Amino acid sequence: MDTPENEKRSLNFIESIIEEDLRKNKNEGRIHLRFPPEPNGYLHIGHAKSICLNFGLAESYNGMCNLRFDDTNPEKEDVEYVDSIKEDINWLGFKWNDQPHFASDYFNQLYDWAVKLIKDGKAYVDDQPQELIREQRGIPTQAGVESPGRKRSVEDNIKLFEGMKNGEYPDGSMVLRAKVDMSSPNMHLRDPIMYRILHQEHHRTGDKWNIYPMYDWAHGQSDFIEGITHSVCTLEFEVHRPLYNWFLDQIAENKYRPRQIEFARLNLSYTVMSKRKLLELVKSEYVNGWDDPRMPTISGLRRRGYTAGSIRAFAERIGVAKRDNLIDVGLLEFSVREHLNSIAPRVFGVLNPVKVVITNYPEGKLEDMELINNPEDADAGSRKVPFTREIFIERDDFMEDAPKKFFRMAPGREVRLKGAYIIKCEDFAKDADGNITEIYCTYDPDTKSGSDSSGKKVKGTLHWVSATHCLNAEVRLYDRLFSDEEPAGHKDSDFKEFLNPDSLKVLLNCKLEPSLKDAQIGDKFQFQRLGYFCVDKDSTPENMVFNRTVPLRDGWGKRK
Repeated sequence: MDTPENEKRSLNFIESIIEEDLRKNKNEGRIHLRFPPEPNGYLHIGHAKSICLNFGLAESYNGMCNLRFDDTNPEKEDVEYVDSIKEDINWLGFKWNDQPHFASDYFNQLYDWAVKLIKDGKAYVDDQPQELIREQRGIPTQAGVESPGRKRSVEDNIKLFEGMKNGEYPDGSMVLRAKVDMSSPNMHLRDPIMYRILHQEHHRTGDKWNIYPMYDWAHGQSDFIEGITHSVCTLEFEVHRPLYNWFLDQIAENKYRPRQIEFARLNLSYTVMSKRKLLELVKSEYVNGWDDPRMPTISGLRRRGYTAGSIRAFAERIGVAKRDNLIDVGLLEFSVREHLNSIAPRVFGVLNPVKVVITNYPEGKLEDMELINNPEDADAGSRKVPFTREIFIERDDFMEDAPKKFFRMAPGREVRLKGAYIIKCEDFAKDADGNITEIYCTYDPDTKSGSDSSGKKVKGTLHWVSATHCLNAEVRLYDRLFSDEEPAGHKDSDFKEFLNPDSLKVLLNCKLEPSLKDAQIGDKFQFQRLGYFCVDKDSTPENMVFNRTVPLRDGWGKRK
């Protein structure tokens, strides 16, 4: 049944363009998009937004979406990045059309078209120094200076261009430029460079090519070759669009041509979204690789415990805008909390343990307390948690001189152990430095959860683990990598000055309930009262490692 008109969600501006094209039967009603990353680094959360947009539009309109690698700069590209990008897209739940495409698939065709532009008098070889070419372009309000190469004959240009291709000239000695308009206020139209000489082996074509196309020349023509109908890209390419169209005008021989549409890139608070800056963090070892859980890379978020569903929900929430804005990273954290709340089993974990001895509980006695795995999921079932005379609780859950509104454990006060009994603190012991070493309590056997006949009411409920049946584990508490809302937004400061020194705290000898002994890498849990955690890839049977994904609630403002 059709959704009533007043219940339909409003279209974003890209969807409105697509629907208008469909009404006009443009491109015979085809909808074909592409996601075109450069394989020069790992994808980050900004790329995730673009992935969700492009592949999502293709799904919504029964179209197709290509994965095409813009591999035109072999100095910075690597097969490692190609493989990681494929993994990220698959993990997010999307499938690309056909096999992955590469701009390098089209190098022969791009070269042939470049020769055509030379023969048409619309491209020429410029052998001036790069600094002089930049200087001659001038400023937007003043016409540039034409290169002497503009007057070179077609025959000479063809000969020089072939020499460039054949490796007869050194790097940087010549470029091929399009002959467009040196007086245009749009600097991208001032005879842009189409090819540069680069004697560099390519990860797919080897040493076949000594020249490589520039982005503006390769991108639109690759769209054209693949039959792309809507070339969706970020807002910084808006000024490139006239050149995108000019190049298509030189090669298109029919009515079909792709249409470039720009949207605002994702800018996220307390984050840097530049692959160059992220690479600097990796190479200088400020983080432990591209998949460090503090990184905004998709692989880093995945390792930290973020789910594909939460990232897709985040992309849907922020929508598609025409102008840049700063999105609060708290919205991303909320999205993962919301999803994990619905799927993550609840377990007990004590991160800073102190021992509690229940003095009137029989020595050697073992009870299995039944606890619900996830109250948000009726099908999640329950589990047995062992209860014994000696347990661990969080050190912060005990206070020797507690104020009246401290509703956790203190001398003479009662608290409930979740899923177990009400206990009362009778005494405690300290070491020579004044640290609490043990707490001594008594329990009321009539207060067992599920069969409580005591009528007692207490305000505090604590999590716990059996001291004799618990697992030891390492827990890594990750927080935001930067302490400043816009670390890259300070002109007079290096973004690294704003690195958060508390972005990682490693806790050893944490105590977990024994049900976690079979947890697998990537498994996600809610440690009750503490936050959401997942099993890290560094885990071994002898040393389990858990990463904190996010706390149960956003306390960032209080911590600053």
